[in-house]
Amino acid sequence: MTHEFKHLQAAHCETGVTINLLRAVGADKLTEPLAFGIGTGLFFVYVPFLKINKGPAIAFRTMPGLIFKRTCNSLNIPVVRKKFNSKEAAEKYLRECLQAGQPVGCQVGVYYLTYFPKEYRFHFNAHNIIVYGKEDDRYLISDPVMENVTSLTRYELERVRFAKGALAPRGQIYYPKEQKIVTDQQMRKAIVTGIKRNIIHMTRIPGPISGVKGIAATGKKIKKWRNKLGQKTAGLYLAQLVRMQEEIGTGGGGFRYIYAAFLQQAHAFHANDTLLEISKSFTQAGDLWRNAAVQAAGIYKGRIGSQADYDVMGDYLIQIAEVEKNAFRALSKIKWHS
Repeated sequence: MTHEFKHLQAAHCETGVTINLLRAVGADKLTEPLAFGIGTGLFFVYVPFLKINKGPAIAFRTMPGLIFKRTCNSLNIPVVRKKFNSKEAAEKYLRECLQAGQPVGCQVGVYYLTYFPKEYRFHFNAHNIIVYGKEDDRYLISDPVMENVTSLTRYELERVRFAKGALAPRGQIYYPKEQKIVTDQQMRKAIVTGIKRNIIHMTRIPGPISGVKGIAATGKKIKKWRNKLGQKTAGLYLAQLVRMQEEIGTGGGGFRYIYAAFLQQAHAFHANDTLLEISKSFTQAGDLWRNAAVQAAGIYKGRIGSQADYDVMGDYLIQIAEVEKNAFRALSKIKWHS
C-alpha cells in the first residue's frame, strides 16, 4: 500500500495537511497562508478553568479541524470525517482508505510521536498528520512540520491516534471526498468569507476570554499573577503561554505572520492595496508576540521576575490587542467587489 505522495513542508500542521490534501484534488492555487485565511485560522482564547499540562488553556488559532472544514466548505469541496470508539475499526478504515489510494489526515497526540525530538513531546492532542501508505508494519507519514516524510509502526500510530486527555482525537480521520477544480471566482469569494468571519471572531464575540478583548484581558491578568499566584505558579502559567505560542504554534506569534502573508496573497485575487497596508499591522503584531515570548521566557527561567517585569509582559499583550483590533476594524471597512 505505497502510493505516490507529494510532501510539502509547512509552518503549521493543520494548514499543511489542508494544502497537501486539497492541492492533490484540484485546489492547485491554494497556499498555506490562503488556507489559513480562508479557514479563519487566526484567533485567541484564554480559558483559565480548562487546564492543559497544569496551566490554563491558551490558543492562538481556531479550534483544531475547523481550518480544514471551513476551507473545504468555502471551496465547495465535500469532506469525509470519521471518529471511532474502537481501535480495530479505526485501523480497518485507515487500511481501506490506503488500499483505495486515498491519503488521509489524522488528528494525533504529540507526546508519543517517536520522530519528534523529546523536548517537543508533551500532552497535546491536536496535532495533524497525513498517512499516505503502508510498508510491512510501518505506516508512511507526511507530517507537514517536518522536512521529510517519516513512518510509524502500527502500534505507534494507534497510540497517538487514541491519545487520552483534552481534545482526545478518538482515531479521527478526514479527507476530501472527490476531485474538484477550484476557480478564481471561488477563491475570491472564499477569501472574503474567511476575512469577514475572522473579523467577527476577533472583535465581536462577547466576553473577556476571546479575540482582541481576550488578549487585553489576559495582559491585565498577567500583571496580577506574581502577587496572586506566587512566582512558581505564575512562571508555569507564562511557560504555558509560550509553549502554546511557540511549540504548538509557529514560533514568535507566527500565526500573525501567516495572516499577514494571507492578506498579501489575497491581493492577487482582490486588487485592493489596503490589504497590503493592513498586512503590515499583522506583521507588527507577530513581532510583538515574539517580544512577549522572550519576556515571558526571561521570567519563567528566573532571569527576571520583579513586578515591573510582569507589568512589561502584560503591557505587551495590551498593545497587541490594540494593534489587532485596529487591523480588523480596517478590514471591516473594505468594500469588496466580486
